[in-house]
Amino acid sequence: MGNSALIVIDMINAYDHPDADLLVPSVHSALPPIERLIDRARSEHVPVVYANDNFGQWRSHHGEIIERTLAGKNAELVEPVLPDDDSLFVVKARHSIFYETPLTYLLSQLGADHVVLCGQVTEQCVLYSALDAHIRHLRVTVPRDAVAHIHSDLADAALRMMERNMGAAVVGADDVSF
Repeated sequence: MGNSALIVIDMINAYDHPDADLLVPSVHSALPPIERLIDRARSEHVPVVYANDNFGQWRSHHGEIIERTLAGKNAELVEPVLPDDDSLFVVKARHSIFYETPLTYLLSQLGADHVVLCGQVTEQCVLYSALDAHIRHLRVTVPRDAVAHIHSDLADAALRMMERNMGAAVVGADDVSF
């Protein structure tokens, strides 16, 4: 058994995109399990890596991304899951947390061979990230109650695909083994 990393996907979000109204209710449901996972990872000294969209702001750094989201209309969805001083942060521009980011290198430096993916959106960024983790020979866990969706039917299908096609462990957040 190797080392794990908790990856928090796109939770630093201003919710000002076209399908935000469909996403926000699911984020409200997923937020408590995500908070518990982050707290548990920190207490168990498991690296917490935030992989977050840059919203097309190519001159921004993670501090500016955080400031922008805290000024948004749904700051209450961001505040409980903010990075702490020990958190790592990878800025991404596409759906996968791996696509043209330094995440593969970072995980190798951490000695991580297992990623726990939480955040949003189940049927988009989480799905594509799970696939990219799988093809990199990483073990993947996706806590079904700690991922938020836009379309529940697509999210259910995505979770089944991750489990069946990628060998991901799809479990409840409280059952995650780091």
